[in-house]
Amino acid sequence: MVDHADALVFFGATGDLAYKKIFPALHALVSRRELDVPIVGVARSGRSLEALRERARKSVAEHGTLKDDAALEKLLGLLRYVEGDYHDAQTFSKLREALDGAKLPVHYLAIPPSLFPGVIAQLAESGCGKHARVIIEKPFGRDEESARKLNETIASAFPESAIFRIDHYLGKETVQN
Repeated sequence: MVDHADALVFFGATGDLAYKKIFPALHALVSRRELDVPIVGVARSGRSLEALRERARKSVAEHGTLKDDAALEKLLGLLRYVEGDYHDAQTFSKLREALDGAKLPVHYLAIPPSLFPGVIAQLAESGCGKHARVIIEKPFGRDEESARKLNETIASAFPESAIFRIDHYLGKETVQN
């Protein structure tokens, strides 16, 4: 049996993937009462929490398929925001604070694969990866050798049972449902 996550962290919170897909999907999960944990967006761009909430609101209006204002307000209330460089230990100290004692977070890397190694290393070094799970989309790496190195990096920080690899194209319908 897998323990339920007590926080969701997604890197790339101000990116196109978050705007077009992640915020509408989170809204749908909240609407179906399947998501009721803190959601921590992490990004490099200098935005405020209120700016992130407004971006989520616009995202759901533009790309969402549901009209559920109560779920949208709930989603916005669950959102937290950490701004900082993905290679800076201070960003992950702020993330640890934003997690506010969460014991089983899930980290979703909605960032370019070239940033995966640095983020994985910082999650491990900061303690944010302890008892956590990580979701990455593949294909990742430029070739077999870089994919192998990335797998080694991830495996050095997370046990295999805590690593979820999603094929962006093959897993699209599964993730959306």
